[in-house]
Amino acid sequence: MSLVTARWKSIAKEAVERAAIMARFLCLLHVTDAYLFSSTLVYGPSMFPTLNLAGDVLIVERVSHRRGKVGPGDVVLVKSPVDPRKTITKRIIGVGGDWVTFPVGPGNGDRSRSVMGCLGEAMIRGHCHLFLRVPKGHVWIQGDNMYASTDSRNFGPVPYGLILGKVFCRVWPPEGFGSISH
Repeated sequence: MSLVTARWKSIAKEAVERAAIMARFLCLLHVTDAYLFSSTLVYGPSMFPTLNLAGDVLIVERVSHRRGKVGPGDVVLVKSPVDPRKTITKRIIGVGGDWVTFPVGPGNGDRSRSVMGCLGEAMIRGHCHLFLRVPKGHVWIQGDNMYASTDSRNFGPVPYGLILGKVFCRVWPPEGFGSISH
């Protein structure tokens, strides 16, 4: 065997070994991102003041929701029930079997109902409120900023299977580093 052939075999063997290492690394990265934890950028007014309007980078753990370990007060990443191409970040208010209440009407307070009385709803502090039980296998999610959030008050209870993960902590901006409060 010539020296050139031996050298090419050595180079080819090293290239295959490095490609195998890269393939293993990419598989590990995929499994970690899809099944353990990942980072995500969230922005917008719906979770203000808990999350910043300009955006936060959050670490989302993807194990708790698979084990049924999310509940009221947890901030979760959810596939939008209205547009499956979007992911939304909201707080769980109730799980299957819980009763939830929320103001009814445009802007969460229809003045005509508060003057005329509530039809099938309860009057609380001059506004009609709807009470409903969250169906089994669903969660009720809401943004912390009720005036700028599209959530279960608009589209109803969300199937538990649309939960993608539970927010573990905020990593950016640095002054907000740490866990997200209940």
